[in-house]
Amino acid sequence: MPFSLTPPPFYPLLSTYAERTPVKPRMSLDESFKSPFERAGRAFNVKSFAELMESDPDISFVSSGRPSTDRSSSVALDFIDSCLNARLSTSSETSFGSIRSGQKFNDLSSLHEFSSFSHDSARTSFSGSSQNLDDMEAEMRRLKLELKQTMDMYSTACKEALTAKQKAMELHRWRKEEERKLEEAKVAEEAALSAAEKEKDRCKAAMEAAEAAKKLAELEAQKRLTVEIKALKEAEEMKKVMEALAQQDVRYRRYNIEDIEEATEYFSAARKIGEGGYGPVYKCHLEHTQVAVKVLRPDAAQGRSQFQREVEVLSLIRHPNMVLLLGAVPEYGVLVYEYMANGSLDDCLFRKGDTPVLPWQLRFRIAAEIATGLLFLHQTKPEPLVHRDLKPDNVLLDHNYVCKISDVGLARLVPAIAENVTQYHMTSTAGTFCYIDPEYQQTGMLGVKSDVYSLGIMLLQIITARPPMGLTHIVEQSIENGVFREILDPAVPDWPLEETLTFAKLALQCAELRRKDRPDLGKVVLPELDKLRTYAQANMNQLMWMESACQSPHHSYTSTSQEVMSDPLIGHSESVKSQSSTSSLAEGT
Repeated sequence: MPFSLTPPPFYPLLSTYAERTPVKPRMSLDESFKSPFERAGRAFNVKSFAELMESDPDISFVSSGRPSTDRSSSVALDFIDSCLNARLSTSSETSFGSIRSGQKFNDLSSLHEFSSFSHDSARTSFSGSSQNLDDMEAEMRRLKLELKQTMDMYSTACKEALTAKQKAMELHRWRKEEERKLEEAKVAEEAALSAAEKEKDRCKAAMEAAEAAKKLAELEAQKRLTVEIKALKEAEEMKKVMEALAQQDVRYRRYNIEDIEEATEYFSAARKIGEGGYGPVYKCHLEHTQVAVKVLRPDAAQGRSQFQREVEVLSLIRHPNMVLLLGAVPEYGVLVYEYMANGSLDDCLFRKGDTPVLPWQLRFRIAAEIATGLLFLHQTKPEPLVHRDLKPDNVLLDHNYVCKISDVGLARLVPAIAENVTQYHMTSTAGTFCYIDPEYQQTGMLGVKSDVYSLGIMLLQIITARPPMGLTHIVEQSIENGVFREILDPAVPDWPLEETLTFAKLALQCAELRRKDRPDLGKVVLPELDKLRTYAQANMNQLMWMESACQSPHHSYTSTSQEVMSDPLIGHSESVKSQSSTSSLAEGT
């Protein structure tokens, strides 16, 4: 029975398999054999089959990743089954006389040749026996099985190739990432090495600097230790010399305690005129002379040493601007001074007891006299003498307002350790708060410029009549803000602004915190104060109040007169009407 066979769609997988499978030798066909496909006009050859496979859009199944292999293999197997069934169904009408019984369809080209038979040959008689048909069927099944296995292997290979490609791409990306990380690590390592090298250099430089500083500190410590040892030895020697002098050459009068008690009415409160850290001060008459008697308080700290120091210092020195010691009672700690009629500078500046106002001319003169007396202490031989407690309470004024420095109980002889430098290490500081040299207070190093600081604070108080606390800051701010006149003592209406400003700037230099920034007392401070005192003397004729002040009952005079004392260091003569017996000084705190 005739049938029509339509060629199934072909895939590139069949063409690939046909190209890779070796072609086995086929049996020769009879020249007169005509294929039924040729008679039907529907023949197709291997070339048309290959073209069809090339035109199939599923050629890209390998690159696109689609599972086309299974589909292709199934289609090819279905095609083979259809051909086999068609052959078996027309086995009674076909005849292949020229086909040998041992021929096998073991390659794809035989399949193509078989499928090219024409439709008419399907109606011919088949000359093969049933055995040949069974063999052909077995061969076809074997070919089908081999093709299926080959297709499976190819599909597996494609999958493995695709997986390998993906892994290769992942490995490539991983390699790129690792290369990038390695490059970053190299850059970071280079930066770290560079930073480490710089840090090493800095550490080396710091160690060298520390070593140099250590050596310098050791050298300075050694020098300082040597100087301190030398200073201590010199101080001990000086102490022995002073003690020997005090024992051998006493230049003050020794009073009896009975005379002192009788003169002070047994230390009556009515005779008391002041109270200091050392003890109370009494006003009385000894041998028809007005004197001031200072009595050591039993509980006074360091009172005995201060008493001995004051006796040693005042009994060995004489100066117009230093208070005069008349005598003492060593057994009871009693000192007898000349009496100072106008009290202390502190009393006059702050007008305690309704004292008259000090004009600016007199203030300039008092400042120069204080500096003169202080320079005298600093120039004592063989070593400088530092007062250590200079303040307005310890500057006393006589009836002519001539100032005299008192209370030298804290004074210390300072050995010179270098040219133009005198300083001495003290185990404990002494003095009054706000007047103590800050550097001396912190380090314990005492020097002549420690007194210069106290002088600077006093000079500021002379023109402002203000307490010492924060006074340097107040004056500095007033000068910077242009309101300097407002901080001057308002009790004095006629301050010469230019000269007073010069005075204030000199005082601020003396009150510098660092010792090395303070000016020299003899070379800078005193010459400037002398100029201001000369200017004040030129305007002294305006002081008409002096005559009335001299007639005031506040002042005490004696009828007898003494030789006039003149001060050669300050360049002017101040006539002083001395008492017949020496007056006494009232000591401040």
